[in-house]
Amino acid sequence: MGNIGLQVIIAMIIGGLVGLYMGESATIFAPLGDLFINLIKMLVIPLVAVSIIAGAASLGNSPSAGKIGMGTFGFFIATSAIAVTLALVMGSIFKPGSGVDFSNHGDSLTQVTADQGALPGAMDTIIGMIPTNVFESLTSGNILQILVFCIFLGIALTKVKGDGAEPIVKALNAIVEAFVWMINKVMLIAPIGVFGLMAHSVGTFGFQALEVVINLFVVFVASILIYAFIFFPLVVKFLSDVPVLKFISAMKKPQAMAMSTASSMATLPITMDTCEKELNVSKATSAFVLPLGATINMTGNAIYYGLVAMFFAQMFQVDLTMTAYAAIIFTSTLGAIGQAGVPGPSFLVVAVLLAAGIPIDGLPLLFALDRVFDMIRTSVNITGDAVCAVVMDKFNPEHK
Repeated sequence: MGNIGLQVIIAMIIGGLVGLYMGESATIFAPLGDLFINLIKMLVIPLVAVSIIAGAASLGNSPSAGKIGMGTFGFFIATSAIAVTLALVMGSIFKPGSGVDFSNHGDSLTQVTADQGALPGAMDTIIGMIPTNVFESLTSGNILQILVFCIFLGIALTKVKGDGAEPIVKALNAIVEAFVWMINKVMLIAPIGVFGLMAHSVGTFGFQALEVVINLFVVFVASILIYAFIFFPLVVKFLSDVPVLKFISAMKKPQAMAMSTASSMATLPITMDTCEKELNVSKATSAFVLPLGATINMTGNAIYYGLVAMFFAQMFQVDLTMTAYAAIIFTSTLGAIGQAGVPGPSFLVVAVLLAAGIPIDGLPLLFALDRVFDMIRTSVNITGDAVCAVVMDKFNPEHK
């Protein structure tokens, strides 16, 4: 019972049962979850900033720095594309949207517009990544802008002549250690916070809404299991030095946290701690790959986008061409990489549907269940971050 991971899992189960029993009145436990999430959020932004600077500075001194940096981005793009391709295959085989009658629900749904899922253009995205005021980016929590500035600063520290930057890097590493201590203290109340989150989520949304989209949910869970317990273990086995069973066992705690918080960013401190202490990933690799992954690596979301596109195409009897499939893969991959690691309804799926010419009218059917879908896909997202970390660490000279 001293194992915090076990405590979190037990708290999830108890919270879910309490939510089912109490229904909407379980919202009285919501402040417990909010308190825990706010404590995590208090630490996450400064932890990401300091970790990325320290990680980029440490990697910058390594001859493998370019390989690790490019490899990380390439890994995120490739795994997201594979994830949405798997979703399209599963959707084609099992046809979750066939036979679903939309007419009984259309009148009661809120309107969804194309503007809600608009993706910025390529140049707008690049320009938007550059902060005009880094302090404003820090206070507003613009993770992508923070990442760009911190990576740039970390690389710049490696270009300082002599040993001038060494005290700064040592200080940054000391600050990271201080944040880890603070996070460990916050984690003492994690089971209480997780209980509050689960009781509130289950009590508020329940599972009645599953009746309409039960086939989609089943195929989604099956796709997630295939990706998380077949594809990722194969990647770990053939591209890293970490034993597969050790990896699967170590990831239980961060996966449980991801399930309960539905946030990659909130789970980041636990993912970093697990990778460094249990999977022997070097601090330089962990500090660079994991904060980056928590922001731009959303393979679980990619699976969700692809399956939702198939679901509504089948429900509205839209025949998809090869061009439409290509549009789904491209837009889902772009959307998965561009979505911040925070919980909440995903309107990026609107862009995926529009790209393939699929009606968006039925999308609100899923919004009541978005929290349930989000919990599941977030656990895959953070698993993908950890997989990338153990793979990239193989190329790091600091690898233990």
